[in-house]
Amino acid sequence: MLKRKDLLGLYDLSAEEIDEILTTGASMKKLLRQNIKKLPHLQGRSVTTLFYENSTRTRCSFELAAKYMGAHAVNIAAESSSVKKGETLVDTGKTLDAMKNDVIVIRHPMGGAPRLLANTVKAHVVNAGDGMNEHPSQALLDMLTMRENFPSIQGLTVAILGDIRHSRVAKSNLFGLKKLGATVKMYAPRTLIPKDIDKMGAVVCRSREEAVEGADVVMGLRIQLERQHGGLFPSLGEYAKYYGVTEEIMKYAKPNALVMHPGPVNRGVELTSGLIDGETSRIEEQVLSGIAVRMAILFLLTKEEL
Repeated sequence: MLKRKDLLGLYDLSAEEIDEILTTGASMKKLLRQNIKKLPHLQGRSVTTLFYENSTRTRCSFELAAKYMGAHAVNIAAESSSVKKGETLVDTGKTLDAMKNDVIVIRHPMGGAPRLLANTVKAHVVNAGDGMNEHPSQALLDMLTMRENFPSIQGLTVAILGDIRHSRVAKSNLFGLKKLGATVKMYAPRTLIPKDIDKMGAVVCRSREEAVEGADVVMGLRIQLERQHGGLFPSLGEYAKYYGVTEEIMKYAKPNALVMHPGPVNRGVELTSGLIDGETSRIEEQVLSGIAVRMAILFLLTKEEL
């Protein structure tokens, strides 16, 4: 079991905790592949997804993960909740606590919101993405996908290209992959590279070719137009031409290097359709890994209480 009440980010987790989640996630994934979707692990528990931002993959996979393990799953969208009436996050958390929720999965546009909630409630809190800070479960599912395709994550070279500045996925992957012994290379327009990301352990590259050279995994990131205020690059067409991942660029990677993306993908911008649908693409596999990892997270956080 995890030695913590909440899962707020991979920056806080040890390599041993990450490995435990991935090992448990691999076991859950085997069950899913056998179409076993009725498990007793969370029987009698309640899991609420509290989303202040839009989501398809993350919200649905957390809900399915909870239901597959026997929990009562409830979704709250901020647009249709008392938040629209002026209720604060702290008061929403206290209300959910009073309803005896066991786990609250939160996505919020402000970095640090999950930690604020965790400090307020008795329920376990899982960060499903907070602003431009972290998205731990996405990085964990990415690592589970990698671990199933390689003997070990240690020693891998992972290239991450795209909107790194606004990406919580990039940061969580950087923290997690470094702790497991991988090299993380990053490339983007200079306007989309966070200041001092190299001090966090990333190898910041000067070209696509340099970033992809010798990579075992090449991960594209979505251009997050909703978080941008314009002027960071001329156009999507120009971005695709000079910064997108193409079949030609993939020739610099190792033979049969994996192609990954957290989704949703802007086809022809971050990745070409040929790569998205190609034999080395693991984008659909990442979706199944997402349910398995989130099953593991919910189980490990509440395990000591069963």
